Amino acid sequence: MQQDRLWNEWHPVCKAEELLDDPKQVYVLGERVAIFRNEKGVHAFKDLCIHRGAALSLGKVVNGNLRCAYHAWEFGCSGACVNIPALPKGRPIPPKAKATVYKCEEHLGLIWVNLGDDPAPLVSYPEYHQDSYHTAICGPYEVKANAPRIIENFLDVSHLMFVHEGLLGDEDHAEVADYTVEFKDNRIITSKIPVYQPNPDGRSKGGYANYVYEILNPKTVRFTKTTDDNDEEFTILLAVNQMENEKSQAFMLLTRNYDLDKPDEPFIEFQDIIFNQDLDIVESQKPELLPLDLQAEMHLKSDALTIAYRKWLQELGVENGTSLMEKAAQL
Repeated sequence: MQQDRLWNEWHPVCKAEELLDDPKQVYVLGERVAIFRNEKGVHAFKDLCIHRGAALSLGKVVNGNLRCAYHAWEFGCSGACVNIPALPKGRPIPPKAKATVYKCEEHLGLIWVNLGDDPAPLVSYPEYHQDSYHTAICGPYEVKANAPRIIENFLDVSHLMFVHEGLLGDEDHAEVADYTVEFKDNRIITSKIPVYQPNPDGRSKGGYANYVYEILNPKTVRFTKTTDDNDEEFTILLAVNQMENEKSQAFMLLTRNYDLDKPDEPFIEFQDIIFNQDLDIVESQKPELLPLDLQAEMHLKSDALTIAYRKWLQELGVENGTSLMEKAAQL
């Protein structure tokens, strides 16, 4: 798995506001990870004490160090053990007494972990930092599916009229106009896709909206929705952490440039409804691994974006959650 492109990607593991005084256990690509916060920022260790294998996340932060709950060994930010209570005074701490350290950052209101030695850049989301926009964070949503399936569902235009009928789409307006897909500035982006939506964000303001989708990396995507008759702009950034096989967490950042004085709760509650409408569909899909062989399923011109996503995953060599894993297992 460490040869997988996803090993060097950043994975969202929790909301920043949820990481307080105590360490927290999270999972990334099957790895058990302990994250914690001190005066220097946020940190991530392999959730395993080298002494007797206890979970470091069961411990606590003492003087900025992560203390194991079993024998109170303390590990500094670099991973080196700095205190062993059972060690006689004056005896040096063994050099091998170290925790495995992963990269960890607080970014866009989330805590992100990177397991690799050659980390990709953190995802860019400029609206988050602009005063004319406001962002609310949704999730995490627990999904019994692999990350590529969740991402592809988000990119699928033609399901809006049926899975989200009466909200994001209308079955009497099911036709998807032709659109273009191009690779630009290290991301995949579409042209504007017109979609009729009766109630696109819970405010019961229906009409046609223009969607522009962007694939930022294998498990982070976004769309921006605008209309021709006003200056309102609504964007969702979806970032998915594949914790284990067929078990993922999805985080969504909802950003708007309107109703900035209104509370976030109605927008979050509406998005909860939308995500739960998708949940049964995504968890039901077979095969569980996203097929990258385009001959394995049927495709239409309206599937141009999801086809581009599958081709890109194959070019990047992503194996986790895709059919490349099946091929690797047969070798």
